[in-house]
Amino acid sequence: MATVTKAIIPVAGWGTRRLPITKAIEKCMLPVGNRPIVDYVVRDCIKAGISDIIFVVNKGSTQLQQYYTDNQALNDYLIEVQKQDMLDLAHPPRNVAFHFVEQNSNGKYGTTIPVALVVPHIKKGESVLVAMGDDFVYNADGSSDLANLVHAVPEGGCGMLSSTVPQDQVSRYGVIDFDEETGGFLRIVEKPSVEQAPSNQINISKYVFNYDMLVRIANHAQLEISGEYQITDPISQAVLDNVVVTVVPSKGEFLDCGNVHGWLHANNLIVEHQR
Repeated sequence: MATVTKAIIPVAGWGTRRLPITKAIEKCMLPVGNRPIVDYVVRDCIKAGISDIIFVVNKGSTQLQQYYTDNQALNDYLIEVQKQDMLDLAHPPRNVAFHFVEQNSNGKYGTTIPVALVVPHIKKGESVLVAMGDDFVYNADGSSDLANLVHAVPEGGCGMLSSTVPQDQVSRYGVIDFDEETGGFLRIVEKPSVEQAPSNQINISKYVFNYDMLVRIANHAQLEISGEYQITDPISQAVLDNVVVTVVPSKGEFLDCGNVHGWLHANNLIVEHQR
């Protein structure tokens, strides 16, 4: 079991796939039921034992700061109108500290960049949980697949959550390729054709990284390349250098809220289970 108390949740970016609503509401703050998407990730982190959450946000962003801060005027109103039973809904989660690192949305982009921005705030020898903020894994029993990931990764090791999708959907994701001899993680193939996909297990951007892997990610962000900085590139390179990455299949349902159809499905599922 890995010792992990810090989590990085990247939520910067323009959310162009969800325009025009993302002109005014950040993609991670779009509602699923009565909570924003990112709050499901946050609460899974807390169940995994995380006590410090570092959001990587757009420069000038304030929506997450407002959501994860007490609104005293609202609290006073709920007390005044005798709705004290709703105070727990209005309070931010307890026993966790929230931190915010800004990312220039017009600079380098890709999943490597926000994680690299946080590496200077991580102590040598620490491991961190990394979970993108616009999707989550839902377990109707209230369990956390992020907790399962932390428990499955050896102390000082690295790991990732995977999910299984129908074969005809593999082209939308990074697909995990396993070594034929050992069955271990080999690499991630980004958006392969259905015919060329090495499996139907996909990477869902939920990781445990040790400090050495974080340094690799930070170094990758310093390179000058054209296009997107994919965090899967330094991961795959590390495997070539004999670094073991543990793949942990998720038990719940992966809910991709980055597109309107996935977001609508997530809402239907959550609302139905909350009846």
